[in-house]
Amino acid sequence: MNQINSSIKAVQEVEVKNIFFVACGGSLAALSIGDYFIDREISVPSKAYTSNEFIHSNPKSLGKNSIVILRSHSGTTPETVEAAKFAREKGAVTIAISMDTESPLCQAAEYTVHYNYKDGSDVIDGDNGVFYTLVFSILNVLDPNEKYERVLNQLNNLEELFESNRKLTYDRAFKFGEENKREEIIYTMGSGAYYHEAYSFTSCLLMEMLWINSNAIHTGEYFHGPFEITDFDVPFLIIKGEGPTRPLDERAIKFAEKFSNKVEVVDITQLDYSGIDEDLKEYFGPALAGVVLRQYADGLAEHTGHPLSVRRYMWKMDY
Repeated sequence: MNQINSSIKAVQEVEVKNIFFVACGGSLAALSIGDYFIDREISVPSKAYTSNEFIHSNPKSLGKNSIVILRSHSGTTPETVEAAKFAREKGAVTIAISMDTESPLCQAAEYTVHYNYKDGSDVIDGDNGVFYTLVFSILNVLDPNEKYERVLNQLNNLEELFESNRKLTYDRAFKFGEENKREEIIYTMGSGAYYHEAYSFTSCLLMEMLWINSNAIHTGEYFHGPFEITDFDVPFLIIKGEGPTRPLDERAIKFAEKFSNKVEVVDITQLDYSGIDEDLKEYFGPALAGVVLRQYADGLAEHTGHPLSVRRYMWKMDY
């Protein structure tokens, strides 16, 4: 909290004109949810960038009135480290999120927010709890609203919610793994904040960890090209979100189920939201979706015999 408070104090001292979320892979997907919240809630413009593109595109608006939030799990992703240095040279307030405060990323950024990982700590101190606390604290600084205070208070329910939703979806997730263990390709779909969860599931879990071909399709874009691949034996995992873009998901599901016999719908409204106010569910839904989708990946790993830890290239060579 001291780290978060220091970061928030820095935000308060700046006339914020824009916010950038910068990372790679799963870290980018996680930060992009923050971009969705900022864009939906306040008029300050924000944008999520993959780290190398951020440097090479050199946004004209990047400067002393910018907040740049970067994330790398290990804090060693070279592109993100360079992005932190680049943003800091431009005068932006740089906030690094990582599990390792001594990492190159945290050394490169001006402010550091650390989260605990696999050490038995509460979820509130993990990546979800810490990131949500940071984002909604920033929202409350830029445009104070009592609902942001309620989000911060109700984050304390995350530990129990993660556990209850794992139990709630365990059987179906592992059944999905059994049913799809021979599939060479699985498409994922989502919209709003959940598109980033679909992207993370596709890129990090299916492609990186399980070596299953995949593509993340926005449900709003499904009808503008991608739906032509729909057939009776083509598998889809579709996130039916909690929030304003849910009608997009419902339309895509209706069409996909008409022509495919392999449509898996993960309905976020059916999850356990105990202790969460009705008007705050759309904020907590993406965090719960991430836990549930990881369980789907575990189910595939169990039935394919392919551990999620196996890599061919990542961390094994220069690239």
